[in-house]
Parts: sequence; structure tokens; C-alpha cells
Amino acid sequence: MKVISLSLIAVIYSSFAFAQHKTDTLFFDDFKGNTLNRAEWNYEITGHTNNNEQQAYVDSVITLSVAGGNLAITPVYHRGYESTEHRKYDFLSSRINTRSKFEFTYGTASARIKMSGGDGLWPAFWALGEGKWPDCGEIDIMETVGDSTWISNAMHGPGYFGNTPFAYRDHFPKGIDVTQWHTYSVKWTKDSLVFSVDGAVTYTVTRAMVEHYGRWAFDNPKFIIINFAVGGGYPHGVNKIDIPYFGLSQSSVDKIKRGEAKMLVDWVLVTRE
Repeated sequence: MKVISLSLIAVIYSSFAFAQHKTDTLFFDDFKGNTLNRAEWNYEITGHTNNNEQQAYVDSVITLSVAGGNLAITPVYHRGYESTEHRKYDFLSSRINTRSKFEFTYGTASARIKMSGGDGLWPAFWALGEGKWPDCGEIDIMETVGDSTWISNAMHGPGYFGNTPFAYRDHFPKGIDVTQWHTYSVKWTKDSLVFSVDGAVTYTVTRAMVEHYGRWAFDNPKFIIINFAVGGGYPHGVNKIDIPYFGLSQSSVDKIKRGEAKMLVDWVLVTRE
């Protein structure tokens, strides 16, 4: 009975957030039609990768599609793919952002998402400022590294990056996981960031907490990023897997080869503070 109740709350909250855009929207995309709106989104193309991730990002309908009102990112196995910098990868995926097309300072950013589980599968919904990292400020609204029972929220800036002191794992109740639809949000003000899942607050960080470690890097415009990485430093730090790929298990490789590793996004919404 508890699971049904929580699911009902998630549906109600999602409907409320979806309707909210009518009056105070800054940005909204519900992925209608059959192609990505390039007036709002940019594809990122891999020249090099960070975090020892195992994929190259490409602009391709093979890894990113829009259909049935959803954006889908589906990493694929492509042994020996060579990037423009002559680095080789065995996986392709997609990463998109709103840089220079939509950027905002303060407000609530939300997305309704469901994802596949599997060790080393690393989809994320986040925001980043312009300029040198980490001084530009990074807000990780939702990340998962394959353990479907939890997602993480995090912040990165000068003096608090990498294995940041501002990271939190939100564990779902029994019977709930990342493979189901959830609305992931952050409410960003001049003095705090408040993260939530389906309207329930998961983690709060204040300016005073951050300034104990370094400069508050959250008073500049940020752009939205959605991506699906595979393997890499964060997954490896959790699962300790080295073979067959750094941070990526054989079972997840098999899932990718079967086309079963997916990130679905129903909509993205940014509203005023």
C-alpha cells in the first residue's frame, strides 16, 4: 500500500510541475515531434573525455532520438570508434546542453526522467556555468551510476570539487527505483540550493555551508545539461570494477549491446525563483 501511495504522490507532483510552466516558465521542452529542437539544445561532440569515461559523445539519431513525447538517449557499443583527437572508444552516447541558447540565474529546474540500472551506467541531469571548472560552479541535480536504489545530488566549485563535501545519496523506499518515472528538481536562490525528488526535499546546501570551503559559485548564469556516460571515475569509485572496462561491468556492457540501456526524459522545465 505504501508503494502505491508514493507512486500516486509522484504522479500528482509531476502533473503540478508540468502545469506550473503556464504562468512562470523560463524554459520548457516536452519533446513533442520527432527531432531534437536545435534552437534550444546543442549536441556536444567528443574531442576528449573527462573522468576516464568510456564513451564518445556524437550527434546521431542512433544514440539520441525524440519520439512519443520523450527524449531517449541510448548508448551503443561501437568498438574502436576514433574521435577527432584520434582517441579510441568502444561506446557511443549523447550529451546535450542549452549553452548560449538558454541560461538562467536562480529559479527551479526540473525534469521528469526514468533510466536503466546497471553498474557503470551514468546518466545525469545537471547545470554548469560558463568559464573554467570548477570556478564556474556545477549543480548536479540528478546522477546515478547504476545502483537503481539511489540517486545523488552534488555541487562543485572552487575549494569543494571532485570528491566534494557537498554530495548526498538519496535512497528510494523499497519498491521504488530509478527505472520508474520521477521528477528531479533543484530550487536555486542567491543563498541556497534545495534538491528534491517528486516534490520531497532530499538535500539542502546554503551559502554559509559552502563558504566554509571556498567561494560561492552560484551567482552566475548556468545552462542545462543532459547526458548518458558509461564507466568512468564516479562509477568506479562506487563499484570498484576494472574489467572489462573502468567502472563498467560485463552485465552492463551486455545490456548496452542489447539496446536495453536507456535514459528517457519526458520534459524539462525551468521556472522563476
